Amino acid sequence: MQISKIMTKALYIAEKPSVAQEFAKALKINGQRKDGYLESEDSIVTWCVGHLVTMSYPEKYDEKYKRWSFDTLPFLPREFKYEVIPGVQKQFQIVKGLLNRPDVETIYVCTDSGREGEYIYRLVAQMAGVKNKKQKRVWIDSQTEEEILRGIREAKDLSAYDNLSASAYLRAKEDYLMGINFSRVLTLRYGNSVSNYLRSKYQAISVGRVMTCVLGMVVRREREIRSFVKTPFYRVLSKISLEGESFEGEWRAVEGSRYFQSPRLYKENGFKEKKDAEELISILSAQTPLNCRVEKVERKKEKKNPPLLFNLAELQNVSSRLFKISPDETLKIVQELYEKKLVTYPRTDARVLSGAVAKEIYKNISGLKRYSQTGNAAEEILASGTYKTIAKTRYVNDKQITDHYAIIPTGQGLNGLHTLSLTSQRVYETIVRRFLCIFYPPAVYQKVSLVTSMQKEAFFSSFRVLQDEGYLKIAANSFSSQRISQTEKNTEQEESKEISCGGALLGALQKLKKNDILTVDSLDIKEGETSPPKRYNSGSMILAMENAGQLIEDEELRAQIKGSGIGTSATRAEILKKLFTIKYLSLNKKTQVITPTLLGEMIFDVVNCSIRQLLNPELTASWEKGLTYVAQGSITSQEYMDKLERFVRVRTEQVERSSYQYALRQFFDAAAQYYKKKPKASAKQGGNEK
Repeated sequence: MQISKIMTKALYIAEKPSVAQEFAKALKINGQRKDGYLESEDSIVTWCVGHLVTMSYPEKYDEKYKRWSFDTLPFLPREFKYEVIPGVQKQFQIVKGLLNRPDVETIYVCTDSGREGEYIYRLVAQMAGVKNKKQKRVWIDSQTEEEILRGIREAKDLSAYDNLSASAYLRAKEDYLMGINFSRVLTLRYGNSVSNYLRSKYQAISVGRVMTCVLGMVVRREREIRSFVKTPFYRVLSKISLEGESFEGEWRAVEGSRYFQSPRLYKENGFKEKKDAEELISILSAQTPLNCRVEKVERKKEKKNPPLLFNLAELQNVSSRLFKISPDETLKIVQELYEKKLVTYPRTDARVLSGAVAKEIYKNISGLKRYSQTGNAAEEILASGTYKTIAKTRYVNDKQITDHYAIIPTGQGLNGLHTLSLTSQRVYETIVRRFLCIFYPPAVYQKVSLVTSMQKEAFFSSFRVLQDEGYLKIAANSFSSQRISQTEKNTEQEESKEISCGGALLGALQKLKKNDILTVDSLDIKEGETSPPKRYNSGSMILAMENAGQLIEDEELRAQIKGSGIGTSATRAEILKKLFTIKYLSLNKKTQVITPTLLGEMIFDVVNCSIRQLLNPELTASWEKGLTYVAQGSITSQEYMDKLERFVRVRTEQVERSSYQYALRQFFDAAAQYYKKKPKASAKQGGNEK
């Protein structure tokens, strides 16, 4: 007697309904649309709606934890409890039923390819009690049809991602344990001090592993600005004639100068007092006629390579500068571009391409021929064939990629571009241009450096002129090319102190040789003053988080030293947003500048007195690094958990024993003076609002 075999099916589970739709399209599933899933003869496609499962609050372990008390701290459960999120129970039940259906043999996990996506599925599978099923992980870099099909074809057994899953669970436990224990113990010990001072209702003190560290960076910066004392300084400049043109030389007290290493100097190119600058001019003017000797002429060509590609942090920084939008808004836009198949996966830390992608890169470029803003550039690249050697450049490096390569255009989905907001279209253009730049040669500058002398006092001049624009030809965005390039030019000049010069002056400079005598038209004093540190804006804050609390302005240097930062590309925007929501930080929407609120400064002072380690970016980054080690399999989950529990227990007990109320009052007073109500302000504008 033959037993008829049940027809088995494959189940595909995505993170969102829109993504599930793309998988169904790619797989040609024209089956029935049912409640919460699609089904054909051999396949089922279903979806989560973001997170379906979350960690339970302490009161679910025992009712006694509902009341905040020292007696129930530290809270360190042996086994963690999870529950279905209210509001998504219906979809969870549908997904649970499908995961456990007898005819489902293989489950393809198609949630976002990263730590968070892994966590979303694992929690669902855990709550649904999935057993005895083949589970395969689909890992993709874009939502184009060919990439989806490749991901399914090459799907690995889910167990290959067990370490990534372990690090995701640990990150959630870490945030949970630190958040619950430290927020409760600090609130119990110091919540009244804060609310009494603000004359507000009960004030919970919200702290978190990453959030508190970011708050610390902003408050410290604000206090540095307040305590900064401007120092005036006086530079001496010579105005030199050359063949009907003129240029400036800047005096510096180098070796041989009568002021070399003098205590009267403010750095080597200026004096602390104006009278000393006047004295120098008087000495030099005694010689007539007023002229100078050429001591040194250096001419060289300088190449400027196209920048590395965008990772999420770089894109958030550039978008904050160009479009004045927050990192959270940038992430929403680039996520939308990803879901419309226009760009590759957004939550990436890498700024380079993989070797495999480099081999197929002509497809991305070919697709961009249809993009009106850069179609000609794409044609030009394909005709020149520069894409064929891209694998040998610094823009391709498999070692610098952990989960995903840089954000680049797919060359697809262009028909849907006009349906997006103007800002989304501009962000897309910015990504496209950054991508195409890497197939162009470097920009070439002609540089001339000149040292002239008057009575053994040296004056320095530096000139730069663009000889070959290279990649700059397509770097500037169509919507604001002039303004942006001008801003960038000005910034570059400020940093390098190089003068951009015309052809006539450059030609005259090219002819100069040592010992030539030039006429000095005048010697002048230029007064300057030292500048305080800059406040963070939403973009520079993301970069500082990526670099463990260091704001490294230089893009090349950033790329070289990058290590584990504070938070991850997927979480940084959300952390900033939370700090704005709970009113610890304030965001100026027009300028994107971030400042603390009075409440934020007070929370900083509370943490600074009691759990100072939470404010340390290096320490916070080391926790993140630990999670990376778990994901790589270099340390076990248990080792990490032991360290975490010890940290939480010791610090919680420290706060219980502490008593800084009196000291805090002084700190609060010191901060509050900067948040006084303005005259004529309404009552609502006082207190901790800015």
